[in-house]
Amino acid sequence: MTEIYDFTVKANDGSDVSMEKYRGKVLLIVNTATECGFTPQYEGLQDLYDGYKERGFEVLDFPSNQFGAQAPGTDEEIGSFCTDRFGTTFDRFAKVDVNGANEEPLFGFLKEKQGGLLNDGIKWNFTKFLVDKEGNVVERYSSQKRPETIAQDIEKLLDK
Repeated sequence: MTEIYDFTVKANDGSDVSMEKYRGKVLLIVNTATECGFTPQYEGLQDLYDGYKERGFEVLDFPSNQFGAQAPGTDEEIGSFCTDRFGTTFDRFAKVDVNGANEEPLFGFLKEKQGGLLNDGIKWNFTKFLVDKEGNVVERYSSQKRPETIAQDIEKLLDK
């Protein structure tokens, strides 16, 4: 695999989704959890999506139960929680591991392409990767980075 568009991931309904679907768009790829202290970030993610989707921006939500077992439940239950509690409408995928032997290959790619200090693994829920329209992984944000604080970075990529 040489580019992000080569990957196929599982939607939360179990169907295959080619990342090719997102070619030419700015992406924010996030590993999430429904019972985490950062779970309220869903609201900020939805605000970003609402504000920029018409300009070619997508939020891709990958629930992960790897950190403190904070994403319990089925993919359907997680989807219902996010829709009912936070009104999310962006694409949600099947629950994945983001580190280790069963790591979703897309997350291995994201970590490899966004090297540096944090490249040794995802530390917690709500780590975010920003991808430009050409599929380049341009930024990695920690869980503590609130979605609304990265709006300028998204705008710069949308304006290119």
